[in-house]
Amino acid sequence: LLHVVESGGGSVQAGGSLRLSCAASGYTSRPYYMAWFRQSPGKEREGVADMYTGGGITYYADSVKGRFTIVLDKAKNTLYLQMHSLQPDDTAMYYCAASLSLSRRLSRAEYNYWGQGTQVTVSS
Repeated sequence: LLHVVESGGGSVQAGGSLRLSCAASGYTSRPYYMAWFRQSPGKEREGVADMYTGGGITYYADSVKGRFTIVLDKAKNTLYLQMHSLQPDDTAMYYCAASLSLSRRLSRAEYNYWGQGTQVTVSS
């Protein structure tokens, strides 16, 4: 079992930056996938970025490439989402998720350990 907890959300003006944190605990002794998803009111939850902790291979959604970066601190089992050049469209509840295995990157259905979410609000 894996347990993840997010932190670091808040409000920022367009063009600003924020960093979210996701701390994992439980069965972290073997490699696993960690991801960030987001959901805006009235929209489906969408994948933002994920990483395989075994090799550090990352994958980003097209909408955030070049603006968002995920970094893993293995010693702390913590995944960071560094967000730059934030826009009002980035406003959403951001969720951290984990999975012991995946057949497709950012597959929401395959991530079975979820955090409570942290709100990010970007004003124009």
